[in-house]
Amino acid sequence: MLTDDGVPVEAVYEPCTAGSAAAAGARTESAAGLPAIVVAHGFTGSADRPAVRRAARVFAQRAAVITFSFRGHGRSGGRSTVGDREVLDLAAAVAWARELGHTRVVTVGFSMGGSVVLRHGALYTDGSEAHDAAVRVPVRERRTGEHSGAHFGAHADAVVAVSAPARWYYRGTAPMRRLHWVVTRPSGRLVGRYGFRTRIATEDWDPVPLSPVAAVPFIAPAPLLLVHGDRDPYFPVDHPRMLAEAAGPGGAELWLERGMGHAENAADEALLARIADWATGTPPA
Repeated sequence: MLTDDGVPVEAVYEPCTAGSAAAAGARTESAAGLPAIVVAHGFTGSADRPAVRRAARVFAQRAAVITFSFRGHGRSGGRSTVGDREVLDLAAAVAWARELGHTRVVTVGFSMGGSVVLRHGALYTDGSEAHDAAVRVPVRERRTGEHSGAHFGAHADAVVAVSAPARWYYRGTAPMRRLHWVVTRPSGRLVGRYGFRTRIATEDWDPVPLSPVAAVPFIAPAPLLLVHGDRDPYFPVDHPRMLAEAAGPGGAELWLERGMGHAENAADEALLARIADWATGTPPA
């Protein structure tokens, strides 16, 4: 995929495995009635990480699935901006799902990916382009004269944020202090590049992107699910509660998972199946 600011992003499409007819028709007209789930991984993740592949396998039992690597991760180009321009990567993936024929697309993001799906849900709405100074990149037109995915089909029909932060620059836990060292210090970025296969941009945010808690009120009328573990070592439970409160009455569903840690690595198959049921509107077993 190519983002609106010209970054090549690796992505994988997997048809739904729930029955041979659905799987065979995932790239045909039958895809219109089949939901697609777009998975946004956490910082230092990628499309080929085991936890992302596990999530894709479970989600594919109920929907078609697109996984991708954010810029600066995996085989994608560019450098990670740790949640800023990554919204353009997600927009490209959602637009691709619609190009494949899916009329309902749900975004599921973990940790950094959770913050990205929240911003994306606020900035990209049905029939409109992105409006955020933090994106900072003008929407380019293709040579055919058609607008990019920011204009057509890049919005999510529902949003799921797992282990997402509520606010930027949080340093209240030891893991987050270590993460800030990786992101902000030259020696830390070397560790990120060679230890975690993550290439990190050196520039500071300018301007600071819309924060997750500020984005949440603009996601409606799209449904929003917030999932968070009560043993998350990165973000304590005040983060999901802030997000739920910002959504207003009835604006978000909050699942506080007992004993769960952080993001995709901590999400077991049972939880992933419940998330997929919510995303696809399937009654739980």
